[in-house]
Amino acid sequence: MDHVNWGIIGCGNVTEKKSGPAFSKVKGSKLVAVMRRDAAKAEDYASRHGVPRFYSDATSLINDPDMNAVYIATPPDTHARYAIEAMKAGKAVYVEKPMARTIAECEEMISVSEQTGHPLFVAYYRRVLPEYLKIKELVDTKVIGEIKYLHIQLHHPLKPEEISKDDTPGWRVFPEISGGGHFHDLAAHQFDYLEFLLGPVKEAKGFSLNQTGNYPADDIVTATFLFESGVVGTGSWCFTVAENMKTDATVIIGSEGKITFSFFDNTNIYVEKSDGSSQNYNIPHPENIQQPLIQAVVDQLLGRGTSPSTGKTGIRSTMIMEWITRK
Repeated sequence: MDHVNWGIIGCGNVTEKKSGPAFSKVKGSKLVAVMRRDAAKAEDYASRHGVPRFYSDATSLINDPDMNAVYIATPPDTHARYAIEAMKAGKAVYVEKPMARTIAECEEMISVSEQTGHPLFVAYYRRVLPEYLKIKELVDTKVIGEIKYLHIQLHHPLKPEEISKDDTPGWRVFPEISGGGHFHDLAAHQFDYLEFLLGPVKEAKGFSLNQTGNYPADDIVTATFLFESGVVGTGSWCFTVAENMKTDATVIIGSEGKITFSFFDNTNIYVEKSDGSSQNYNIPHPENIQQPLIQAVVDQLLGRGTSPSTGKTGIRSTMIMEWITRK
């Protein structure tokens, strides 16, 4: 492969800025086709983003002979199906997170990748974002000493469509589509990054339930988890708090200080040392937040680098979330 020609299956909101434009900004890469079930919306997307072709059928896009890689940006219920179809058709695959709804679906995707020899990547882009690489640098160089413990708090209010009797909640709170609820959508990023930062989680357990009845998925999760290194973690995820109680904070405690940061709300990293000193870092995200990872994926496909996020790393966060939420 000397050039990566991409097709997108599911050109919805996540592709408008986070990912879609980056495929044509990366050297050796070009977005050549998009697919959406609504042909008019697919055509509109292609027109606005300068994409040569559009489809309303995923199989037609997958079988486009000018395309050698597929980005799957649909809800998780079709990740495994489209990824497997694309790899069997000879295409490399880059799939949105979470990798799939279940461990079993992830395992099938990895198996097909190994059988066909076509690589599988997952959109866990924090592994290469400058902000999160800085946190890893701080941890690896022991700026706060030996890591002992971390705690995640992610508390969000109900969305308007989850409250109104006249609206239908979004697909993320229907487990048959998403694999769970907001926890599965958001904690997927968190656990993937924490394993990148601190190594494998060897055990996790928790409580997961629906307290309010506003939608089918569980709306609160608490967890404890243990890394192979001996670092202990805890977390709470609640998606029904009051607006002024919204929280997104992760604290890493070391023997000589702590690091506080946000996974979703801001780009500040706050370091407090046991000697009383402190330092704040603000490292903005790139315009297209997935571009650094797309660059790494393209580099691997062209034989000039390696992506840190693959199917084998991507399955891990799905596994941890299943450990926590199993009844």
